[in-house]
Amino acid sequence: MDSVKLQAYGKINLSLDVLKQRADGYHDVRMIMQTVKLHDNIDMQKTREPGIKLSTNLSFLPVNENNLMYRAARMLLDEFDIKEGVSMHLKKVIPVSAGMAGGSTDAASVLYGMNKLFNLGLSSDDLKKRGVKLGADIPFCLMRGTALSEGIGEILTPLPKLPPCPIVLAKPGISVSTKFVYQNLHVNDLPESSHPDVDSVIEALKKHDVREIAENMGNILESVTCKHYPEIEDIKTVMKDLGAVNAIMSGSGPTVFGIFDDARMAKKCYESLRFGKHKHLAKQIYLTEPWR
Repeated sequence: MDSVKLQAYGKINLSLDVLKQRADGYHDVRMIMQTVKLHDNIDMQKTREPGIKLSTNLSFLPVNENNLMYRAARMLLDEFDIKEGVSMHLKKVIPVSAGMAGGSTDAASVLYGMNKLFNLGLSSDDLKKRGVKLGADIPFCLMRGTALSEGIGEILTPLPKLPPCPIVLAKPGISVSTKFVYQNLHVNDLPESSHPDVDSVIEALKKHDVREIAENMGNILESVTCKHYPEIEDIKTVMKDLGAVNAIMSGSGPTVFGIFDDARMAKKCYESLRFGKHKHLAKQIYLTEPWR
């Protein structure tokens, strides 16, 4: 195999809780990760010349070791002492710095692609063990589907799939620093009532009840982000007013997603945010569904 074409899928968090800040500065989390069909496209090709060539459709993205894709390829080239090189092109669709694991899913796809291109014989678990060294979300992006994520995000337990449902995604024209959000969370000082009920979402997934899943969603990081970026709360309100069962922020934001149980209402919400009276609220809007 000399080339491979890959689809790198984004994720949302059906629930996100932070349990405590650890002595090493990391945070213990408990969250439900869900892959969605919105995806980037990656073309990978072996080259006779050693090294890594990376190009993208977005001029502001790094194409060197500051890009997780590059670092993922370098990890395996070095570990297996591969004398050939690899050329990669990324067509970026998932919003950047948006709480959707866009960089992590691209890196996960590169690990998968390198394994195929160079016949490395690595298992899924082998790839996950290497991926977590680059980013806590990468093991889930390799796994895909629906999963409970614990520890710093690397401990994964598969869950029943989110039933088919329309999902509207909206990213406002702002960037949110994950580091800033966690530094200002002060989770050890928060009352118990501020934590979302992750277990209720798990039980609703077992019942395949979209409405109950959505009604119990929550994201503790909103307690920081919404205070500093009120447009996030505005988008949530609009989505619910336009028929979403519930709408919350994904990850550390700023992307907001709404889950619908009516396809017509989802399309109406999408069109209002993309073209209509609410188009000022977000720069990137997508209508998608769970990856299955």
